[in-house]
Amino acid sequence: MEAAEKLALVIDDEESMRDSCRQVLEKAEWQVITAPDGAAGYRLYRECAPDIVFIDLKMPGLSGMDLLSRIAAEDPSVATIVITGYATVESAVEAMKQGAYDFLPKPFTSAELRVVAWRNLEKRLLFIKNQRLQAEKERMQENFVTLVSHEMRAPLAAVGQYIEVILADLAGPLADKQRQILLQMQHKTEWLMALVKEWLSMSRIQGRIALADSEPFDIEPLVHEAVDLVAPQAREQRVQISVSGSGGPARLEGDREALLHVFLNLVSNAVKYNHHGGEVQVAVETRAEQMVVTIRDNGWGISEEDMPFVFDEFYRAQTERMPKTTGTGLGLSIVKKLVEAHHGRVTVDSALGEGTTFTVYLPLKQPRKVAASEAP
Repeated sequence: MEAAEKLALVIDDEESMRDSCRQVLEKAEWQVITAPDGAAGYRLYRECAPDIVFIDLKMPGLSGMDLLSRIAAEDPSVATIVITGYATVESAVEAMKQGAYDFLPKPFTSAELRVVAWRNLEKRLLFIKNQRLQAEKERMQENFVTLVSHEMRAPLAAVGQYIEVILADLAGPLADKQRQILLQMQHKTEWLMALVKEWLSMSRIQGRIALADSEPFDIEPLVHEAVDLVAPQAREQRVQISVSGSGGPARLEGDREALLHVFLNLVSNAVKYNHHGGEVQVAVETRAEQMVVTIRDNGWGISEEDMPFVFDEFYRAQTERMPKTTGTGLGLSIVKKLVEAHHGRVTVDSALGEGTTFTVYLPLKQPRKVAASEAP
């Protein structure tokens, strides 16, 4: 690295400590800035974007622990090193939990300070390199999946059309055995088309989803919309769906289309994996600072062995008593990613033969980073 690229921030309420650290690091060709307390240090961190930050735990005002957690939340690649004269195992463990890279108890020598600085700079560079490689890997995966999926779509659609033409006897009469084989081919082709569609959806949200369309909206109409879309499927299986509201305003911030996909998938599954004449209960309620949506059915349920894998990609639970169903095994994986992208979580509770309950927890407001003007 060039000297101008190595920037260290030292935050300590002892002027002698700040000066000594600055002198040692500058001799090692670091650029150094210092701050006398947590609030000033946080402002300098936001303004200067240092590579490493030395933080004293015992400071007036904004504490070292609070500063550690703020920096780790905003940029986990910044190497934070705790320096303290009150070193204990407990404080070291707590500092690491808050995101500290390293721990340097006072008093320390000039050599120890230089070693820790270089060691943690290397950690930072490796972290950044790993992030870039991971982003490149995800980009290549997305491009590959999108390319392959688009290339599969056209021939599959053509095969499906040819099968329909033949089944309509437009190419001549069919024997019963031929018709049965073609119907099986049609079924498999439709399944492959559904897989391609889900695969494309997965590639778009794999690892992340940009909530650029996040806005406040009322969730109850959204849940009713999902139920209405599933209504034809429910009527066919004679499954009754009921929806209970929160009894008041039920607004949250999020991507409406993404959450519609979540509830559409969960309600559809509750119908699909249910008995003829079964029931599905959907409930919306507000608890503290979060919205909770519960989808409960009295269908086939999920075995204890299958429960740990419910949200895994391509996993499909199947029991001997359950009617043979089709699916790609991607739906619940997509649901989990979409919910987590909203900083929420989804849980499942089920017993074989007794039904299944999926519960979605969503924060009413999406968290945001603190603007520089709001820093203390």
